[in-house]
Amino acid sequence: MFFVDTHTHIYLEEFDTDRNEVVDQAIAAGVQYMLMPNVDKQTIGPMMQLNRQFPLNCLPMMGLHPTSVKENPQAALDEVADWFEKENFFAVGETGIDLYWDTTYFEQQKQAFRFQIELALKHGLPLIIHSRKSLEEIFQVLLPYQGTKLKGVFHCYPGDVVQAEKVLGMGFYLGIGGVVSYKNSEMAKVVEAIGLEHIILETDAPYLPPVPHRGKRNQPSYIPLIAAKIAEIKKTSISEVAEKTTNNACQLFNLKQ
Repeated sequence: MFFVDTHTHIYLEEFDTDRNEVVDQAIAAGVQYMLMPNVDKQTIGPMMQLNRQFPLNCLPMMGLHPTSVKENPQAALDEVADWFEKENFFAVGETGIDLYWDTTYFEQQKQAFRFQIELALKHGLPLIIHSRKSLEEIFQVLLPYQGTKLKGVFHCYPGDVVQAEKVLGMGFYLGIGGVVSYKNSEMAKVVEAIGLEHIILETDAPYLPPVPHRGKRNQPSYIPLIAAKIAEIKKTSISEVAEKTTNNACQLFNLKQ
């Protein structure tokens, strides 16, 4: 039995003092794979360095985060595309639309999202979708791609049960993290309603730690806590959650089991 953290930013400066220990703790906790989404040009170096240090465990994904999309994102997008010719990546992302912080570059975010969808289709890779305050806008962009081989995950899934059914209908997984453990979380209702065959686990470390670590730095070794909460909601065992979600992640990202 092992786990997969399908979304973790452990290359960020929050881990500069103890990064290797954090990876070791995750592996000791049964988290065999840690998938790292890129943010922007500045994060590529640290992410690739960590992959070189832990090539079997810390696996890179390449993309441009929506909050890093500014007035003219094409140069940054071209650089992302170039990286796929140089290195092996496990997914495209993270990409999507973020209307929580700022709506100034909404059109550019859509442009960048479409560009990265095309990259995912070109390379036959899954897409990591960031959809903060933007689920309906994301659905609109994805609509023309229905019937293609596009696959992926709505990372840190933010919606309700009805929207979740729509996500599943498009052939995507739901990324479930620490939010599921928060009191009065809408996510508990979603997890209760949706089968384990549609769920993959993530931390989004250093953000969104599960209870009892709320308010502190999140890390991949907390994945079993998220699995335990899902097991509690679904009235099943942690090993069942581990087996199903790991199988899903290994299928989606083409990982060895």
